[in-house]
Amino acid sequence: MTREDLIRSLVDKQVHISYKVMSAAIKQLVELMVSELSKGTRIEVRGFGSFALRYRAPRLARNPKTGEKLQTNFKYAVHFKPGKELKERVNNAYKEVSN
Repeated sequence: MTREDLIRSLVDKQVHISYKVMSAAIKQLVELMVSELSKGTRIEVRGFGSFALRYRAPRLARNPKTGEKLQTNFKYAVHFKPGKELKERVNNAYKEVSN
């Protein structure tokens, strides 16, 4: 599902909200999440999951094409941990499909 698909789906379900307003709301939501993660703040959406930063230490890597060894810099990566309700709903949906 793309951002466009998400907006269209929400507009179809909330007919009193225009596409333009919903698009602006989704854009603001994403911007807020990016901003908070950039500050190092953990984001938790109950029933869905949480987003947090994980530190990745510098390491010795290898270029697979040339075999050359390279030293990488440290970085922070966004880590998503699904919530209990999300995991249960996804697992139950796949159980129904496989039966």
